[in-house]
Amino acid sequence: MENILVKHDLSGGYCNSLTQYSRYLTREVNIGDIALGGHNPIRIQSMTTTDTMDTIGTVEQTIRMVESGCEYVRITAPSIKEAENLANIKKELRFRGYHVPLIADIHFTPNAAEMAARIVEKVRVNPGNYADKKKFENIEYTQDAYNAELDRIYKKFIPLVKICKEYGTAMRIGTNHGSLSDRIMSHYGDTPRGMVESAMEFIRMCEDQNYYNLVISMKASNTQVMVQAYRLLVETMAKEGMNYPLHLGVTEAGDGEDGRIKSAVGIGTLLEDGLGDTIRVSLTEDPEFEAPVAKALADRYVLRSQKSGVGSQKSENANEFESINLRTPDSGLRTYSPYSYSRRITQPVQHIGGHHHPVVMIDVSKENLKDPYFLSSVGYHYSAGLDKYNLADQACDLAYLGDNLPSFSFPGNLKQIYNYHTWLGLKDKNNCHPLFSFEEFNKTEIKDELLNFVQIDAKQLTYLAINQSTNSIIQQFNNVVLILETSAEHEMAEQRAFFVALQEKNIQIPVIIKRTYKDLDADHLMLYAATDLGALLTDGFGDGVWIDAAGLNLGLINSTSFGVLQATRTRISKTEYISCPSCGRTLFDLQETTQLIRSRTDHLKGIKIGIMGCIVNGPGEMADADYGYVGTGPDKITLYRGKEVVKKNVTTAYALDELIDIIKDDGNWVEKV
Repeated sequence: MENILVKHDLSGGYCNSLTQYSRYLTREVNIGDIALGGHNPIRIQSMTTTDTMDTIGTVEQTIRMVESGCEYVRITAPSIKEAENLANIKKELRFRGYHVPLIADIHFTPNAAEMAARIVEKVRVNPGNYADKKKFENIEYTQDAYNAELDRIYKKFIPLVKICKEYGTAMRIGTNHGSLSDRIMSHYGDTPRGMVESAMEFIRMCEDQNYYNLVISMKASNTQVMVQAYRLLVETMAKEGMNYPLHLGVTEAGDGEDGRIKSAVGIGTLLEDGLGDTIRVSLTEDPEFEAPVAKALADRYVLRSQKSGVGSQKSENANEFESINLRTPDSGLRTYSPYSYSRRITQPVQHIGGHHHPVVMIDVSKENLKDPYFLSSVGYHYSAGLDKYNLADQACDLAYLGDNLPSFSFPGNLKQIYNYHTWLGLKDKNNCHPLFSFEEFNKTEIKDELLNFVQIDAKQLTYLAINQSTNSIIQQFNNVVLILETSAEHEMAEQRAFFVALQEKNIQIPVIIKRTYKDLDADHLMLYAATDLGALLTDGFGDGVWIDAAGLNLGLINSTSFGVLQATRTRISKTEYISCPSCGRTLFDLQETTQLIRSRTDHLKGIKIGIMGCIVNGPGEMADADYGYVGTGPDKITLYRGKEVVKKNVTTAYALDELIDIIKDDGNWVEKV
């Protein structure tokens, strides 16, 4: 394919526009007969979990994946024998009438990659593992020594590039945060920049051979790192005249609600900015359950693309990206960078804002306010015998009651929020606070001495209004929290623009982000809320969240709220599991093992446990975890404390008990209540 470059004016940034939806236009790459990038739809893919040598089992799982929505199917090829068997798998699929493009997943074995590239439509190579090494060694390189290593890798890698050119095979250069090589780690550190440079080295080698049939990914289990790396990649490629399509994914996302929310935070944040050409949602579940989740995320942008236009569009404000990176007149500090996390500076009001973790607000106005037991769904478990409440780790902080009054005493930890006129009529205002419209707050003289909530629509309150009206609030009061809602078509961007405008004037008032959803089922609520709220929280915006979803269970809304905060690493309220989705390399039943580990450790608030089926990304991806459980052989598990091996080759039957003993030895164990 000829080197076709579509030029972008990113105004120094990483996407077409920060204020309106505009999909970033990438080069088109052919993968079999399904093209990727360019003006093509966002493609859906997943990866088999069967043994690649099990031809029929892999074929049948592939068919289930295709029927669930997969447009590409990836299969591991850890050695040359599995690579050779890809031909049998492909032949059987074609015989059964399935022409889905196949992707070979390669890590440590160049000869397997070279074999697979002659058979399948695409190969995935990991720069950290392909002809490079990871032994967690810190090596000091001179520039000459570093260049010599690059020359060595070039000689190992170029034979694969030439085969791909000859056979018309596409390639994904897939960087994983957990498998950056010692060379990259020593030179750039464990950073998004290191991830980007790891990929860029291989891209440059491909371009040196005039090979451009490339797809790039920057996957991590930490959503902040993942988002920052993709943004930095696009900016770096644009500077070098590249526009390769992007494969999006959060690696080792986990299972169930946690895995879906975490995936949506990372993938959805980038989709909101118009980035991403193909999606793989990595769940510790059967792969046919991944495609519907990915499709639900992608489908949301189909109509938006048609309305807003697809392609490279120059922003109406050529300096809008620079305005994001402004310096405030008072502090002189950079207020926002999309490449590193820094929470927006606010002055705390009660326990909201400042250094306090983001709060969770829940609408309980439609519940039976004569029955205190309904509060158990938002973390307050009432005991009639003791006439007291027991708080769960995921107990919401603020309850909105509107104009309705409860007939029982609310727990003291739970603040009650009423519409202004109802609050005004309360005889006992202890722990009760008013919610104003913007107009009400400006007109009325009677306000709460401690805490006032002012609800504002981001679209209605223009930049000019922030200058004139919001400043007047700040100048007169230090007890105000804004509730930021939106009715805009591209809602996240509208709210982000509001935060940026606040920063531009150094307005440090706390803000709770509110999103309202109608006619959604539970699965779509989790995905949409994780995208919309997660995108802002990932960038350091927001001192709380309020998900308004009439008709859905309070418990679901509450757990989704806390799940989004957990996935963005802004409030930790439960154990986090960094578990891989399984593949043909996996050495034990990941789903069963993850559930077993979860059943005995899910009360360890704040502890991160990595559960890995094999060593490919194991200790590296678990570097973010406190403890690790990694398959290293048949019926053998190696246990980690961070990156440190604590016990090798433990028999599976005893491995979980041994892991718990390590946690106890560290003083991090508590008994279940």
